[in-house]
Amino acid sequence: MNLSRPALFDVFPDAASAIPHLDLGRFPTPIEVHAGSELGLDCAQLLIKRDDLSGARYGGNKIRKLEFLLAAARAQGASGVITFGVAGSNHALATGICARECGLESYSLLTRQANASYVRRNLLAGMWSGANLLACESEAAALSLSQRLVEQAGVRGDALYVIAGGGSSSVGCLGFVNAGFELAAQLRSSGIEPPELIYLPLGTVGTAAGLQLGLRLAGLRSRLVPVRVVREDIGSPARYRSLLRATGDLLRAACGIELSADLDEVPPIRQEFIGPGYARFSPEAIDAMNQAKRCLGLSLDPTYTGKAFAALLADLRAGALHRRRVMFWNTYNSRPLADAALAADYRRLPTPFHWYFEQPVQALDPDADGPD
Repeated sequence: MNLSRPALFDVFPDAASAIPHLDLGRFPTPIEVHAGSELGLDCAQLLIKRDDLSGARYGGNKIRKLEFLLAAARAQGASGVITFGVAGSNHALATGICARECGLESYSLLTRQANASYVRRNLLAGMWSGANLLACESEAAALSLSQRLVEQAGVRGDALYVIAGGGSSSVGCLGFVNAGFELAAQLRSSGIEPPELIYLPLGTVGTAAGLQLGLRLAGLRSRLVPVRVVREDIGSPARYRSLLRATGDLLRAACGIELSADLDEVPPIRQEFIGPGYARFSPEAIDAMNQAKRCLGLSLDPTYTGKAFAALLADLRAGALHRRRVMFWNTYNSRPLADAALAADYRRLPTPFHWYFEQPVQALDPDADGPD
């Protein structure tokens, strides 16, 4: 665990006393520098931001958000947290793991999704983390259940802190505001020229919105290329703009940080790489995963990062990145899940989750022929 002070607090010292924070990750995450010519790629330079290594036990983009979200829960005296996702949610798993480290109980309210090997692994790892996994028929049912859980805790004289799906709230966005400052400091200290473009998957929007604010506050002009991998209403410009404004308001109120008038400017969102839909695998994503592994030694996933890297590859192949400096922000966890978790009997899970173990996984699943 890294006990260093967040870069955001170094730049704005008043933020440290106004914004609760917990040290859960290993930061700064590394930056890899690749020459495009060495990889047969048509760009001047390809940087990889290795957020897959953000935690000792579990990495990925959620750790940054949870450092602020779980700190807020503890600051408010909560004994546990509630969050939302689909059955194989990486966010729900990360929340369960990190909440346990913080001594907080965790409730994951999970809806249905397409079957895949990673769903099985995440469910088993979530159960092993001690999270309460609760199956919900719909997002509306999950919201209703969360309200009941909060009310029941109140009757007991207890409190539960509600974390939005993906950790994408103004508080969660602070993790990636901080990431913008972290990146700026790394580039300065290493003498690396800032990337012109940063490719990343667009899910519940909090990663991109927070990073965009952080980059601007840190004085970097790098432009984001968010690649939508979720339903259009979730990864929408309106949702993006709303999170930008809410996080900006939080920063102003907490520590007097002033933001420019173009705070709510949303970058063009790439729409063409979602394939058959959220958590449905596409040939382009599988091809991108294979090339990332072969050329960069980088492990990606077919739901989020594979689709975002497919957009980067398509632009490279089209010559759109000729002599440009680009970065890929790897939001996927690359830490192996505990063997003990994956060896657990799935029948210990609540009955609605057994379906994922008893029915075939979808076509193109990269792990379909390997161990689950």
